[in-house]
Amino acid sequence: MAGPINPFHAAAARAVGAALELEPEIFQVTAPPRPDLGDFAVGCFPAAKALRQGPPVIAAQVAEAFSPDEWLASAEAAGPFVNFRAQRGALFSHLLGGELIPPVGGGAAVCVDFSSPNVAKHLAYHHIRSTVIGHALVNLYRALGYRAVGINHLGDWGTTHGMLLAAYEMWGADEPLTIDALNDLYVRFRGAMKTDPSLEARGRAWFKRLEDGDAAARATWQRFRDVSLAEFQIAYDELGIEFDEIRGESEYEADMPGVIEMLESKRLTSVSEGALVVSLDDEGMPPLLLKKQDGATLYATRDLAAAQYRWNTYAFEKSLYVVDRGQSLHFKQLFTVLAKAGHAWADRCAHVPFGLVRLGGKKTGTRTGNVVLLKEVLAEARAGAAATVRAANPDLPEAQRAEVARIVGIGAIVFANLVSQRDKDVDFSWEDILRVDGDSGPYVQYSHARCQSILRKAGGNGGADADVSRLTEDLEWALALKLVELGDVVQRCTVTNEPHLLCRYLLDVSGAFARWYTSGNQDPSLRVLCEHQPTRAARLALTAATRDVLARGLGILGMDAPDVM
Repeated sequence: MAGPINPFHAAAARAVGAALELEPEIFQVTAPPRPDLGDFAVGCFPAAKALRQGPPVIAAQVAEAFSPDEWLASAEAAGPFVNFRAQRGALFSHLLGGELIPPVGGGAAVCVDFSSPNVAKHLAYHHIRSTVIGHALVNLYRALGYRAVGINHLGDWGTTHGMLLAAYEMWGADEPLTIDALNDLYVRFRGAMKTDPSLEARGRAWFKRLEDGDAAARATWQRFRDVSLAEFQIAYDELGIEFDEIRGESEYEADMPGVIEMLESKRLTSVSEGALVVSLDDEGMPPLLLKKQDGATLYATRDLAAAQYRWNTYAFEKSLYVVDRGQSLHFKQLFTVLAKAGHAWADRCAHVPFGLVRLGGKKTGTRTGNVVLLKEVLAEARAGAAATVRAANPDLPEAQRAEVARIVGIGAIVFANLVSQRDKDVDFSWEDILRVDGDSGPYVQYSHARCQSILRKAGGNGGADADVSRLTEDLEWALALKLVELGDVVQRCTVTNEPHLLCRYLLDVSGAFARWYTSGNQDPSLRVLCEHQPTRAARLALTAATRDVLARGLGILGMDAPDVM
């Protein structure tokens, strides 16, 4: 596990490791249960087994051996923990002038496969989880100095597209062709299959024509693809999402014979009930299907080709697949086959699963027509936010109000889908999704806007030469300690691929700032804009640091930070 990148946390872990002659990376740095106990706490439990001593004894040894350095002022044993206090001047200097997220990634490539909708279907609200989780992961890795590659792996190949071609042949569609018409055709065809099972074979036959290069099939399919991409782009633009690579499954068509030949040459393939498979009995898993009886390939074959392409193109440190947990078995099979094929990089591939979006307690899905469209949710979010912004800022020009409403509305949607652990299911409700209070994105955005309001009123941010020794209040110190955690929080997000950790952190920062800022309501001497100019300048510098951390954190999550709300 990587060690902390916050220099104060790193110094605490290093002090414990040096005193015990153990690697500092094995020690976790946390906050003590009460601020009067210290600033950082390190548990000595990882050393107990190696040293054959109880953690309290070890903690006492560490505290006795400690000597102050540029980062840490003191150490004290408290049971199995060593509690450290920071050098306050050093911490404030680091906060106001240091790099809170150092580029530890060194430019190593991280591929992130996310969003990846199926062509000719609506971009429904349930697609948002993969879309915003993947986008946040791309930004998290980039913040740490990795070369993150955002990939939209379009579902534009397979039997479902044969079904759509068959439906179009049977019933046609009004011109100009729209995504609504294509979606209706697909749902209609799936419904008709229930009473006429022969339609399934008709869909498979059309896909076989598509794979075989039939000109008519290819031309119609390309129209479906173009219409779909144009529709998807509207939502991506609104969410502020750009991809480094948009490649459909179809683009690996030429690579699939080579993939199958490679697997056959390694004697990994066999025929089961007429289908070509890779048996995984020895791994306790069903076989991975490569070709159907009719010779048509499956998405597993295309995923193998895509994995090899990404390795050959990017030589990635990690290759992440942000796909719902219903595909967990598929990815276990995929990574196992890559390893069996002798690809040493197979263990760098990881599935990043997430829970479902449910509507009325039921899973949403295009096949059943049980969907809420993403574009509808985004439009409602903007409208709901517009009313709130208009009431709070009646004198704001209409164009500016509309832009703030867009930022707040879209931010509410993004944050609501990131703030929970990704493996949890999300129940869709308009009331929850448009909340602007509590543990919400708009609350964090409001904290940023409040910082900006204070700085505007003061006419500046206090300046880089502010005398931070004036920041002596407990609430000021608590806020500063929280702000310098940003780098470690971002790193923890990438270790676990959990953006929700950054959401919780930004909520904590917002809370710490609110407690400090509102303390001046009862005592004028505690106000940010107090009468004493050196103290005022120092507090403005802390306010500006808070603004910057909130803005950077929101940006990493894929949200804008408004100046007014």
